[in-house]
Amino acid sequence: MLYRVEGIVIRSMDYGEGNKIVTLLTKTNGKAGVLIRGAKKVKSKHSSLAQPFTYGEFVYFRSSGLGTLNHGEIIESHHVLREKLDLAAYASYAAELTDRSLQDDEATGFHFEQLKACLTSLGEGKDAQIVIHLYEMRILDLSGYSPELDECVSCGNVVGPFKLSPHAGGILCSRCAGKDPGAILLGDGAYKLLRLFRRMDMRRLGTIQVKPETKAELKVCMRKLMDTHLGLQLKSRNFLDQLDKLI
Repeated sequence: MLYRVEGIVIRSMDYGEGNKIVTLLTKTNGKAGVLIRGAKKVKSKHSSLAQPFTYGEFVYFRSSGLGTLNHGEIIESHHVLREKLDLAAYASYAAELTDRSLQDDEATGFHFEQLKACLTSLGEGKDAQIVIHLYEMRILDLSGYSPELDECVSCGNVVGPFKLSPHAGGILCSRCAGKDPGAILLGDGAYKLLRLFRRMDMRRLGTIQVKPETKAELKVCMRKLMDTHLGLQLKSRNFLDQLDKLI
């Protein structure tokens, strides 16, 4: 059967002497594995279609298992995301997170739009850490683990201050915080941003300025939420951590 889809390359690997196999996040058909013959050859007309983060239209034949590319057109190459080390690291994390958190046959229309907006925001020079934390919140939401941030998950109290308890699935008020010794104290800035992220579509993200100390709090919160609910060991996240130490 012949498929024509919009897709984003979220994984690319060498196959044989001159070929590549890419994993596409498609707008309509979930994740798709596609063999691109000759993609490793410099003069191949399809080599650019196999590059990570490429957004394009892909036409491939598939009866079962792996598809084979017939034709493709690039819509947005996202070349800047491959040329700058820090952007490549963040984009790789977004792509690997998407790949690992999404089942092959899972409906992907909204997932696709969110990843597309994430990569666009990174390419536009928006604060990469904030972009990624918002995308992580979308992944948590789409995976069914969105935290409760409007009221205490234990007693329903809406008056702060609050602590974030990933294990409890949201915030705990001062009366209930003792139920989770590992709960994270939330500053006003971090709490407001987490609530904003909880509701925001990636496509609506504008330019945002966040204090370094607030970003540090956000990183701790999102890391705990991701580890508690998804528990994914991602090579790209380890590289991001190494990169942070060098900056």
